[in-house]
Amino acid sequence: MRLGVRWNSREVPHPSVPEPLHSAIHAQEAEHRDAEAWTLTWLEGRAHCRLDALVLVAEQPDGSVSVTSLVGDALSADDDDDDWLT
Repeated sequence: MRLGVRWNSREVPHPSVPEPLHSAIHAQEAEHRDAEAWTLTWLEGRAHCRLDALVLVAEQPDGSVSVTSLVGDALSADDDDDDWLT
């Protein structure tokens, strides 16, 4: 099991962040200068780095790096994930 971490935007990525994601992380920080922090989580052994509720930088199964905008996404960080319970 791998634990996730948080680190402040515009700091060196946490040591557990795979190097292939670093350039995409830096590019997104340049684009989103007001962002505060990254959150690293692991899904099926691959790193997923989320910059606030703005963007997701992730490792893909084929080793490539994807960048996905979360602005306007139905699954933003402010959504209540347990709506299905009511």
